Formats: sequence, C-alpha cells, structure tokens
Amino acid sequence: MKLSDFKYHLPPELIAQHPLAERSASRLLSLDGATGALRHLQFTDLPSCLDPGDLLVFNNTRVIPARLWGQKETGGRVEILIERLTGTSTALAHIRSSKSPRPGTRIFLTAAEGDEPGPWQLEVSGREGALFALRAPEGVALPTILGAIGHMPLPPYIQRADEVIDQSRYQTVYAEREGAVAAPTAGLHFTDALLAELQAKGIERATVTLHVGAGTFQPVRVERIEEHQMHSEYLEVDEALCAAVAATRNRGGRVVAVGTTAVRSLESAACGGGKVAPLTGDTDIFIYPGYRFRVVDAMITNFHLSESTLLMLVSAFAGREAIATAYREAIAQRYRFFSYGDAMFITPSPDALEQR
Repeated sequence: MKLSDFKYHLPPELIAQHPLAERSASRLLSLDGATGALRHLQFTDLPSCLDPGDLLVFNNTRVIPARLWGQKETGGRVEILIERLTGTSTALAHIRSSKSPRPGTRIFLTAAEGDEPGPWQLEVSGREGALFALRAPEGVALPTILGAIGHMPLPPYIQRADEVIDQSRYQTVYAEREGAVAAPTAGLHFTDALLAELQAKGIERATVTLHVGAGTFQPVRVERIEEHQMHSEYLEVDEALCAAVAATRNRGGRVVAVGTTAVRSLESAACGGGKVAPLTGDTDIFIYPGYRFRVVDAMITNFHLSESTLLMLVSAFAGREAIATAYREAIAQRYRFFSYGDAMFITPSPDALEQR
C-alpha cells in the first residue's frame, strides 16, 4: 500500500490545543465497521456502546515530565526529550542542539527554556543510534531531576508551552506505571465517575502497560508502507490480563481496547484463537491494512495524524474507506483532533478479524 492512501487534509484550527474543561465532555464518533454506519455521540454515551460482560483493556502507563532544557559548557543551548529511563540515574534521549554533543559532554540544566543553569546536570555517556545515553551524577536519581525541573512532553502539534493544567490532564486518571513520554490519549476522556458507571453496568476492566515513546510521532518516510521500520516500546502483559481475556471469551463478551497502545499490546501478546500469553519486553508491531486482529473486538481511539502508522492501524480494523469517510464527516462536523481532541468507538469490518 502507498503512504498517500492515508493522506487527508485537516484545517489547523481543528487541532485541539487545550483540554476541555471536563474530561468526558468530548464527542464520540461511533463507526460500525461492518456497515460503515456513523453515529454522533458524547463520550458519556460510551456505556451504551458496550454490553455487560465486555472487557475494557486500559494502558496504565504514566507520563513522566520528560522534556528538559539546558546548555553545554560552551554555552550552546540544548533541548532534551527523554525517550526511556534505563536505570535509576540513566536514560536514552533525543537531544536537539546546534552541534551533536559528544561523549563526556556535560549539560547544565535550566528550569525553563532560556533560563540560567541551576544545580542539576547530566553527562552524555554515549550514543545508541539516534538516541543519546545520559547519566546523572553519582547518587542522584534521574526521576528526582525530572520531578524538580522536567516539563510535560506535549506533542509537536500542540503549539504552546506546557502549563500547570497539563500535569494532570495529559495523564489518565488510572495512570500508575511511570515511563511514558506521550500519553495514551484515548484514555484521557475517562473520569472516575464514568469508570464507576461502566463497572455498575457489568463492564469488566483489565490493564496492560506500554510505555509510549516519542517514536509514536515519527513520520513514515517511505512511500511503500510495508518498508516502514516501526519504533520499539516497552510492554508488559501479565497473567491477570490473560485470565481476564480468557474469561471474556468464555462468557461471549468482547475485548475492547482503550487506545491504539492497548491494541498493539494485545496483538503483540496474541497466540491465536483470541488468546493472549504473558509478554514482557519490547514490541515493534506494525499493524496496517491486511492485518487480521487476533484478540481485539472493538476499540476506543482518538483521531490520528494524516499518513501516520496509527491511522493505518484503525484503517486495518474498520477498513480504509470507512475510516476515510468517518474522518471527512468528523472534519465537516468540526470535531476536535489529536491528543486533546475527541474520540471514536470503532467495531471491525467483516474481514478484519482472524478466525477464532
């Protein structure tokens, strides 16, 4: 398939720059992948899309304040985006500066872009491909530095500096496991009250952990999408999740993934027949049209960037034409797009699921 098959035009004013006052006040566009039928709902209508016995699978990763600023000993300004914590005092990171720092370079950190350096510093200890290995001084925990002066790593299409509100709103209410540098944004719409309503209706709940990396915003740079090399992210699927999926299958319920990260987690751990097995490690699964879903029966997701791997994933699930039609309708109806935007509830096209 061609990259241009997944291109659409989005008026810039539809890119949500701030969260709504209430998490669950978002709109919800429901797409029936079998018929292509669309329904315009509110996110608070989600319980009506689900049946007792269905299983919602959430990604419980927690976003860390991964963006830092600083300057080199030469005075050159540096912007750091932590990609992955590799130890108590070490990490891999993207670094933006006029010249790439060499091993041994010390970076004196600032509380904000353009500020004077404070007491914190990091040292470049090496390089792994496009990422730089960073090390905090002996006895200093990197999370301590991030907690003191780190900034929430808002996506590049949010064209403003992070604000206090982002510390809570660019985070799901059920976030537990620190390690993500981008939020699993389909989960941002959920409130404690909505979760309680779903539980009262008999909707079951389980979690996976996938620490979303900055690679989620990496553009596809090849025209033949089959040639794209997907980025890797750390994943944990445990025995409790596997048991929950098995119980859902036994009672005839659906496995409903909250977000594409939950989709990728479940499908990475798939072992056929709608079953999953425990899995810990990195995943670079790339899902595009032609893929047959082995676990996921429905999904909740936000709207995705043009020509992105996530747009390809939802197109694989509901059908490329159905997704294209849904996006045209969303644009016509002035839905809000991307991380702080509105959501979709999607069921699969007839040929999207593996025989189970």
